Parts: sequence; structure tokens; C-alpha cells
Amino acid sequence: MVSITLFGASGRMGRAIGEVAAQRDDVSIVTDGGDVFVDFSVPSALEAHLDAAVSAGKPILIGTTGLAPAQQAAVDAAAERIAVIQAANTSLGVNLLSHLVREAATRLGAEWDIEIVEMHHRMKVDAPSGTALLLGRAAAEGRGVDLDAVSDRGRDGITGARTAGHIGFAALRGGSVAGDHQVIFAADGERIELGHRAESRIVFARGAIAAAAWLAGKPAGRYTMADVLGL
Repeated sequence: MVSITLFGASGRMGRAIGEVAAQRDDVSIVTDGGDVFVDFSVPSALEAHLDAAVSAGKPILIGTTGLAPAQQAAVDAAAERIAVIQAANTSLGVNLLSHLVREAATRLGAEWDIEIVEMHHRMKVDAPSGTALLLGRAAAEGRGVDLDAVSDRGRDGITGARTAGHIGFAALRGGSVAGDHQVIFAADGERIELGHRAESRIVFARGAIAAAAWLAGKPAGRYTMADVLGL
């Protein structure tokens, strides 16, 4: 039995994690003293939660996105003392998609343009989504480039022709969409489209619990969802 201390338990993801955990007999949600900490709260609360995990000597899974540089630095510092998974998306399917995107970008030439389209519910406050950036980083790594140097985030007006080698992002918002992501590789006369659609937050909750169970007992350092999948 793996016990999980969950930060953000009253939020959408926290409630989904609680629902999934209640259906399993190998994990439990506790208020404190868990084998592993899980954070799906808000960026402003993350540093306090990291301090609690470090003080307890427990690993932590971080699903909170939209972090400021200082908050990211706190995550990096914590990873020197405890085991940390920082995941923009805990869906096992999305993380397998990230692997496939990296592989495709590695094997396809520069003549293939890469565009990433994502859609989320109307209440989402950050764009592009953390998952879209995860997929963009995978594509950039496959090509051996820095995403920040080749990223096009939104086009408006007379933009001119598409810059060769750039990775484009489009963010759509509306309704109650849990998360749709599509990576398009487009060349003259053909396209490859790799995508994932989340029909509910339960898919993220299942992945989060799988990752937390995997993380329990691990030594200090950085781990990824790819490690959980054995990729």
C-alpha cells in the first residue's frame, strides 16, 4: 500500500485523483505523512509544499504548471535532496505521444514543418498549455534545437511566409474540453498527424497515481513520466 499526501485535493485534478484512488486497494490518500507527496495546487503554494516534502524526506510528483522562474528554481533545488517528477501532463497516453513526436522529429527532415494545436476548457488560464510545450520540447529535442529559439506562438496580420525550421503553436479555448493535442508534421504533398484526446481528467489522475506509486522510495534526483513508462 502506497500512501499519498495530496496538495490541491479540492481542485478538479485533486478530486479526480481521490476518485481513482478510492477504486484501488494499493494506494490511499492521507492528510499528512504519506509515502509520496503529490502537488496539483497553484504555483503560489508550490514552494511551501516543496519545503514540506524536503523536510519529510519524501518524493514529490508536481503536476502544477505555469511556474515562474523562482518557483522552477525551487523545484530544481528540491530535486537535489528528494526524488521529483515534474510533469506538465500525467496521462500515460500523452507521455507516450511525446516519445513518438521526438522519434518522428528525429527521423523526418527539416522540410517537414511542425505545428502543434491544443484545445482546453474555457477556464484554463495559461497558453500554450503545459502539454503543448511538452510536445514542442520533444519535437525540438528530436531535431537538436532549442525550442525557445524556434517557437512561433500565435500569428496575426501580415506575418510573411512561415519561417523554415520553426515550431508553431495554436491555442484554442472553449466549453469543457479536458485536453486535446495534435502535432502535425507537414511536407509538400503529405502530412503526419499525431494526437491525443482526453475525454475526462480521470486519465490524468490514473497516470498521476501510477507515477506516485512508481516514485515512492526512489532516491533523490529528477525523474520523468518516460521513466514511469520504461521508455
